[in-house]
Amino acid sequence: MIPWQNDSVLKQLLQLILLHTAWEMGNGQLHYSVPEESQHGTFVGRIAQDLRLEVSELVPRMFRLVSKGQKSFFEVNVQNGILFVNSRIDREELCAKNVDCGIHLEVIVDKPLKVYHVEVEIRDINDNAPVFLVKEQNLTISESRLPGFRFLLAGASDLDISDNALLTYKMSQNDYFILDSGSDDYSKSPVLILKTPLDREDIPVHHLVLTATDGGKPKLTGTVQLVINVLDANDNPPVFNQSVYKVKLIENAANGTLVIKLNATDLDEGTNGKLSYFFSNNVPRQFTKMFEINSNTGELRVIGEVDFEDANLYDLQIVAEDKGNLPLSGHCKVLIEVSDMNDNVPEVSVTSLSVPVSEDSPPGIVVALISVSDKDSEANGQVSCSLWPPGVPFKLESTFKNYYSLILAEPLDREQVAEYKLVVTVQDQGSPSLSASSSLLVPISDINDNVPTFMQTSYTVFVKENNPPGAHIFTVSASDPDVAENALVSYWIDENHGTLSSYISVHSESGKLYALQPLDYEELKLLEFQVSAKDAGLPSLCGNVTIQVFVVDENDNAPAVSGPTEDNPILVSVPVVSGQMITKVHAIDGDSGYNAWLQYELLQRTTGSWRVGLYSGEITTTQALDDIEDRSTQIILVVVKDHGKPQLSSTATLSVVSLVANAQNIKTDTRLSKVHENAKPLVDKVNIYLIIAICSVSSLFLLAIVLYVALRCQCQAKEAMVYGPGTATLVCASEVGSWSYSNRHSHILAGVSGEAGAKSDLMVFSPNIPANMESGEVGIMKEPASNASWSVSYICFVLRFNKNKTKLRDPSPTHKNKIMEILFLDM
Repeated sequence: MIPWQNDSVLKQLLQLILLHTAWEMGNGQLHYSVPEESQHGTFVGRIAQDLRLEVSELVPRMFRLVSKGQKSFFEVNVQNGILFVNSRIDREELCAKNVDCGIHLEVIVDKPLKVYHVEVEIRDINDNAPVFLVKEQNLTISESRLPGFRFLLAGASDLDISDNALLTYKMSQNDYFILDSGSDDYSKSPVLILKTPLDREDIPVHHLVLTATDGGKPKLTGTVQLVINVLDANDNPPVFNQSVYKVKLIENAANGTLVIKLNATDLDEGTNGKLSYFFSNNVPRQFTKMFEINSNTGELRVIGEVDFEDANLYDLQIVAEDKGNLPLSGHCKVLIEVSDMNDNVPEVSVTSLSVPVSEDSPPGIVVALISVSDKDSEANGQVSCSLWPPGVPFKLESTFKNYYSLILAEPLDREQVAEYKLVVTVQDQGSPSLSASSSLLVPISDINDNVPTFMQTSYTVFVKENNPPGAHIFTVSASDPDVAENALVSYWIDENHGTLSSYISVHSESGKLYALQPLDYEELKLLEFQVSAKDAGLPSLCGNVTIQVFVVDENDNAPAVSGPTEDNPILVSVPVVSGQMITKVHAIDGDSGYNAWLQYELLQRTTGSWRVGLYSGEITTTQALDDIEDRSTQIILVVVKDHGKPQLSSTATLSVVSLVANAQNIKTDTRLSKVHENAKPLVDKVNIYLIIAICSVSSLFLLAIVLYVALRCQCQAKEAMVYGPGTATLVCASEVGSWSYSNRHSHILAGVSGEAGAKSDLMVFSPNIPANMESGEVGIMKEPASNASWSVSYICFVLRFNKNKTKLRDPSPTHKNKIMEILFLDM
């Protein structure tokens, strides 16, 4: 059996268990108490320890104390986690006569964000003495009053509560009166009782002292002087039919509303029986501004604004007095209970808002803390909270009573929505229901999660050769939907070949491509490289685009002539038959296409005995040469011209020496003449071969068109970029481009030809480049409409075939331009 002396220990242990259970059920609410008027620094509680927070975490986690709408009565020492009093607390000023007086605090910590609720009870101390409304109370008592007659006295008031406001009354010693303090459920008022009949002739005026003492420790007192005048008059005082009247009044009642009609009776007749009604001196002045009583009828009416939230109970003491020579009076009490109406709109406020919110924030983080309130009571003060618009990646969660947390519910994407405009609506349960709302702007901060992107995967650029150094040839542009430094794009060339930097550069900010030096078509046909775009985010992201720069040929090379010269004469044995070829002028042009298509002409001053093949360069006779007198040596001037614009030409000077033949040579010449006679059929055969070759090339080209259309319907992988020497290619573009001729010795990216004088016999021509395309300008090959027919006009002149065969391919299927290559490869 447990001894009785341990009962107090068991009670304390039980209280601790109940406190712990209340803590767990109250979502972490702490309860402290402190007496009012405590000095600055007074210890309240070890809040860090009670919240299970380490003292070392208070500063890093931004521990802070929030007291809504009140002074900072309390502070927390973050060095030791102790809650202490910061400023003077007057319970009467804070809570008036309310029994329950407390200050609600919010403790907020970050990382992660969490809210604790603390309730500090303010205990009353006996710091207010009882006070009477007047310093002197005057009473008039007829000497005819019998012992036991009662007189209501104006009591004292005490601003304290509970025992500190429990008043007891004591009257100074006398032989005629005794004091009855009286009591009921609402108030205590002293009553003066006549103990012994009065004799006006003996003592006309009695002076007494009434003392009120409260129940605090130490006890405080207040006094009032009682002046009792003894008169001769009325024998019967007015009497109310009940001593206490209880009335219910709805708040916001209109002025003039009748509260109650009082009725008192007086047994006397005449003037002594006529009554007037008025408020007792004990009624507070502010009550008399809310109600008035008709002195003749006793009707109590509303004259002010009745607000349940200001006062829900009115205690009015009414006096009825007759009009006798020595007036007598009676009293009663009217208790008015005010009923609540739903006349207060709910309030919503954001106590903490953590913005901006990063777009990579995980769902579940707390974005804002929201508190709601309603001054009404019961259902009129019960509120619900909602979030608008629907479908946003946020939700509201109730944390404690009228406190909510705005929580991220879904992942964010700043590129889709940069900020959210939210409306928090609070609505009470009254009838009719009232609501209020508050707007929140939640901006979303950016992270670098988007790669710079070009509009196309590749670009094709046409640049005329001999461009000026530093010419702008093209501009690349990449977009990044991020913002600030995450969208700040810079460009550079991804150089996989050492010589590329000497040809092309890119401006890091604008993306403009520049040709650093003049491009030479005869050395360089194609530059293919990648331009990279990188943003300035951390970490930075990069995107690429492929650039193909085709160098367009210009007529910048004059034909170069080789073969017989004036210093190396041509020996011709006569006689010579008409049409006999005596030599051939060889010429080559470093250009391509029309610019390399050569024709041969004789100057007008050259004798008419010779002619030159327009495109072959073969020198033949126009007549038989039998007479060699005065023509032993002849000079032939041959002009070689290309078809470029402007046209370039070269002149070849040939020296022909005629020799006198002996008999044997004459025989030989005779045989040679026969051979020359048979040469015409051979020329005819060559013409036939030429026609066959042209027809073959035309057939192959038509076949290429058919194969190309078929291949377009298939998905082909992109060919790898080619660096170094390439094969002899012939590139054909649409109407916006032109046929371009590539030598076998040319380089695709960059390089120097190994055979400066080599030249293929294949030349292909097509419509010239548009006249408005100057050197350095860019030509982009555009894709024709899907329903448009693909047509190319061309003329091919094949001067010599070396057992060639053709092959068709698409050099870059992913490009949007249409480029066809015809490869002529030696067997």
